[in-house]
Amino acid sequence: MSGLSDPARIRAELAALLGPGGLLADEAPLAAYESDGLTAFAARPAAVIAPRTADEVIAAVRWCHRQGVSFVARGSGTSLSGGALPVPGGIVITLNRLNRILRLDPIERIAVVEPGVVNLAVTQAAQPYGLHYAPDPSSQSVCTIGGNVAFNAGGAHCLKYGMTSNHVLGLKAVLATGEVVEFGGPSREQVGPDWTGLFVGNEGLFGIALEVTLQLLPRAECFHTVLAGYATLEQAGDAVAAVIASGLLPGAIEIMEQLALQAATAAVHAEYPPGCEAVLIVELEGPREVVAADRVRLEAILAASRPVEVRPARDAAERLAIWKGRKSAFSAVGRLSPDFIVQDGVVPRRRLGEALRRIQAWSRETGLRCANVFHAGDGNLHPLILYDGREPDGLRRAEELAGRILRMCVEMGGSITGEHGVGVEKRDYLPVMFPPGELELLRRVRAAFDPAGIANPGKMFPDGAAPALTHTGLHPLERAGVIARE
Repeated sequence: MSGLSDPARIRAELAALLGPGGLLADEAPLAAYESDGLTAFAARPAAVIAPRTADEVIAAVRWCHRQGVSFVARGSGTSLSGGALPVPGGIVITLNRLNRILRLDPIERIAVVEPGVVNLAVTQAAQPYGLHYAPDPSSQSVCTIGGNVAFNAGGAHCLKYGMTSNHVLGLKAVLATGEVVEFGGPSREQVGPDWTGLFVGNEGLFGIALEVTLQLLPRAECFHTVLAGYATLEQAGDAVAAVIASGLLPGAIEIMEQLALQAATAAVHAEYPPGCEAVLIVELEGPREVVAADRVRLEAILAASRPVEVRPARDAAERLAIWKGRKSAFSAVGRLSPDFIVQDGVVPRRRLGEALRRIQAWSRETGLRCANVFHAGDGNLHPLILYDGREPDGLRRAEELAGRILRMCVEMGGSITGEHGVGVEKRDYLPVMFPPGELELLRRVRAAFDPAGIANPGKMFPDGAAPALTHTGLHPLERAGVIARE
């Protein structure tokens, strides 16, 4: 939606509001903001603005509210669900200039940061005090805290430490109405409703975080990282179930299958056991005595899981090499295919092996290669579906396979998203997961923060006026399998 239909007028008013350098209106900058990490879909905004201060963000949102102009907040654009996809006729508010760490208190173990601060920068600032920021998405070297808050980002170590929502203590935000609110604070001891928890993961539908108070944790005294290779993907999945069933709580448990291994080897020269269909990465961390005891238990569990080979990291350099291969997997798959979809769903751990078997069968059936990379400890699947967008039905076939995987996740008692959010990519599948009454409740919560629906419209809900997902010619509910074509 947009109250002003004239892009030139929108740009003129915003330029006057923000001053020199605050408006990006030329064709080249606009093209750079047409999509996020989900590049299959693109839309041209009327303008992109780059505020320098929180006050300028507030002024821009209030202008949008008065004029009825839609806005989309954006950090580094690493969203893989189309969460930062622009709305035609609306504006993009890029927050990269708001990149200051406003306060870092090693005694209280908190950091107060602006939304444009890069995730990894928080840990780098905290390291001299023996602290770190736990959530570690694969894109942590470029993704921003504002985006992490919007989509409740996780990462490899969320099994032990939890998601972004577990580490945000408080925040200051401007709602879509222009109202400035403060939720939570520097302590977990809060009274009343958990407004902070409600705001985290709102996918930009409530407003924009301006300051975020993050919990910092002591860095582990000791790490023990193991790479185990398996002849089959199912064996790797069963090994995960065995580790969790034992009562061990590793810092991370990750699986990469053969295609992802090939890509990581080509991209960063990672070394993996030969003849393996999958590798399992298990990392123990904590006090030295505890890790030493857990290491003995882990070795016994892995030995019983019939691995082809087990490689413990001998030093910090080998540990970093293991993680470099894992964190490069998404981008490295681009070496294997001109296009790919990164899917994101969750299944119960006890059904992980079954889910992997079904994905492999569908991959063979459709002729679409699928590189599986996932946070195995909490059942968060990341199938990377490879296709060629130059083929007339390439994207459609890939999306159909992605849809089958999402429906499988729901059928197994899981979720259509673990950490990437719904965005535009998975909004068609929301009715598969939630009955009509619950969907209506979600809409009412959104409307309480944004009655006019100007904050990131067209995202999450299946009846939104999204600028994408129209290329197939199917009704959204047909795509979700809820209704059939006559």
